[in-house]
Amino acid sequence: MTGKILKGIAGFYYVHGTDENLYECKAKGIFRNKNVKPLVGDDVEISVLDKLEMKGNIDQILPRKNALIRPAVANVDQALVLFSITHPEPNLNLLDRFLVMMEVQEVPVSICFNKIDLTGDEKRQALRDIYGAAGYPVYFTSTYDNRGIDGIRTLVLGKTTVLAGPSGVGKSSLTNLLYPQAEMETANISEKIQRGKHTTRHSELFGIGRDTYMMDTPGFSSMYMEDMECIRLKDYFPEFEPYEENCRFLGCVHIGETVCGVKNAVEEGKISHSRYENYRLLYQELKEKRRY
Repeated sequence: MTGKILKGIAGFYYVHGTDENLYECKAKGIFRNKNVKPLVGDDVEISVLDKLEMKGNIDQILPRKNALIRPAVANVDQALVLFSITHPEPNLNLLDRFLVMMEVQEVPVSICFNKIDLTGDEKRQALRDIYGAAGYPVYFTSTYDNRGIDGIRTLVLGKTTVLAGPSGVGKSSLTNLLYPQAEMETANISEKIQRGKHTTRHSELFGIGRDTYMMDTPGFSSMYMEDMECIRLKDYFPEFEPYEENCRFLGCVHIGETVCGVKNAVEEGKISHSRYENYRLLYQELKEKRRY
């Protein structure tokens, strides 16, 4: 039988089988010998050892489409990052950090700002100008009055989506609107896999429809850039590229250079000031890390 790993904890992997049952599985020793670790999101072949107790073995990991480092998950189609548009105000530095991380891992990202029932059109347009110009699809929703939910439902249908965002922005409410049965179904699964009983957060997929999975991203409130050369950072701000041909120096990092097409574009309003300032902050952070 084939299935998808929804969660892994303490050497056990919980596999959602094609028969719609959840199996508690151990990975065969051959994986350890090959130094291969099953990941949440892996499509696997399993042997059912006990149908009554729903226990089995993972025999084979099927070929992966991709494998992310952070969060540790395989076969992701896209990421959806969710912030509130107000109450609390969106932390755009945190958002830009996440966008860089997904750019590094070559995962398409869509951005959703929730709680639009609490603000007007002007703020929406400002955020659309910043991130639409950077090349990201931008959605606006209200889980209070269901505005914009159909667009998100279409976006995630038939895909495996990493859902990210700080607490209090409406991730649970959005999930329950997308798939009302999810709350009941994930409660049943959670009882089996002891969700919430461990102090360490683990990556976990949950089904919200046929071939449609979402994963909440743990540890989103503080993202630190690691293992990146500061000179590479500019490559992960896609809106810089059209203006780099106007830089005097090859390899311009758009910080201290006097003749810089990107800095000119910022001054002319073609690139968002907030995006550029966050780029400068991240660049300095990476530079300081390299020094020490």
